Amino acid sequence: MASKLSHLDRRGEARMVDVSAKAATERVAIAGGRVVMSAKTLDLVLAGNAKKGDVLGAARIAAIMAAKRTHELIPLCHPLPVSSIAVDIEPDRKLPGLTVRATVKVTGQTGVEMEALTAVAVGCLTIYERGMRIEGIRVLEKRGGKSGRFQARE
Repeated sequence: MASKLSHLDRRGEARMVDVSAKAATERVAIAGGRVVMSAKTLDLVLAGNAKKGDVLGAARIAAIMAAKRTHELIPLCHPLPVSSIAVDIEPDRKLPGLTVRATVKVTGQTGVEMEALTAVAVGCLTIYERGMRIEGIRVLEKRGGKSGRFQARE
């Protein structure tokens, strides 16, 4: 199994993947997640009356900052010159709750999936209060690089 994981060498020891031979291409990753809460709490957040203040604005900024610092948070991630980070937070009355989606772009030698996932995770954590549930954080789509396009199934 160790030989199938890119961050482990043949002996099963952790290593940073060597991307020096890869071409620099545009790479995009989109990740998403949800914060489930009561309908009453969702109404407070959307009205801007939450104790935390502007919950959605704070979550967007936190998500963007986290994506830019992913290499400091996740061992063995390459520091990347991210060119674009967009964070969308939308209400979903069916949950009830909020969906958080991050789109991250870079022109580089490795993908930005970890940056998109980190943005979503930190965005969700910034929204979180006791009694809420964070769920479904995953890569929804990735484009670019040798492996091409990936799109998650619903």
